[in-house]
Amino acid sequence: MTTTKLKSKTYMNPYLAGVLLGLVLLTANFISGRGLGASGAVKSVIVTAVDAVAPGHAENAPFYVEYLEAHPKPMKSWLVFEMLGVLVGGFLSGALAGRLKFKVEHSPKITSRRRLIFALAGGILFGFGSQLGRGCTSGSALSGMAVLSLGGIITMAAIFGTGYALAYFVRKNWI
Repeated sequence: MTTTKLKSKTYMNPYLAGVLLGLVLLTANFISGRGLGASGAVKSVIVTAVDAVAPGHAENAPFYVEYLEAHPKPMKSWLVFEMLGVLVGGFLSGALAGRLKFKVEHSPKITSRRRLIFALAGGILFGFGSQLGRGCTSGSALSGMAVLSLGGIITMAAIFGTGYALAYFVRKNWI
């Protein structure tokens, strides 16, 4: 039995990737009348999981009651299907590029464990912030800016401004 290894390809040109992302956003707006987003899919999964594991809690907590009244079948949300497409697309992209393997990328100055802790902490903070701000970078900033929403522009400025302001303090983890 012989195996064939896929040769690893280079990453896509970021300018081309940006144009393609813009075309995906334009297509999503044209076909579905909505932009892109991710945090709503996570919310749908969490609400469904809480309702399945602790239905009494979901029936009594105002957050879950309001969400389930507005979205009786949260797993049928278009955002859930969008995020499934992102996961499948990322998997296929990694497989086709020959990069489908488990690894933790980090600077030689830090350990994989520290990198994972920082990634988890950043993800939790960003997830919390996306709920406070009523959307993530995709939904609030990217899709908001695409329709010239002042809120989208402010969100993008806040995200990049905060990243720039904090970069000095965490740069030793990456350079």
